[in-house]
Amino acid sequence: MKFFVDNNLPPALARALHALSESRGHPVMHLREKFEQDCRDEDWIRSLSTEGGWSVITHDRLNKGLEREVLSRAGLIVFFLDKSWSKRTFWDISHNIVRWWPRIIEQSEGMQGGAAFKVPYSFSGKGRFEQLKL
Repeated sequence: MKFFVDNNLPPALARALHALSESRGHPVMHLREKFEQDCRDEDWIRSLSTEGGWSVITHDRLNKGLEREVLSRAGLIVFFLDKSWSKRTFWDISHNIVRWWPRIIEQSEGMQGGAAFKVPYSFSGKGRFEQLKL
């Protein structure tokens, strides 16, 4: 499984996750490594869908409208960091993403087709996601 980090998260975080995951068969790429920084969400979503094998990590809200429809058709696995992540520092986000990372990989590997999950900031127990309807 390949992982794609959206533009609303730092490229340095994607590089760190890549360094931790690539040797285990899970490359991580930030949007700016593959697309222009101002690439429309609909365009990169369609591109990743065509390639296949991608899970997306984003701090975007799941809006109604075109983006939601494109995601629904794309067949991607998408992890939405919930709003509780937004008031955190870079280091807090980085620390907590690394804490969640094994569960994100595990959830991605266990999926067939597209799905969407909300990732809470707090990690407890095994780490549970809330499945979202696209």
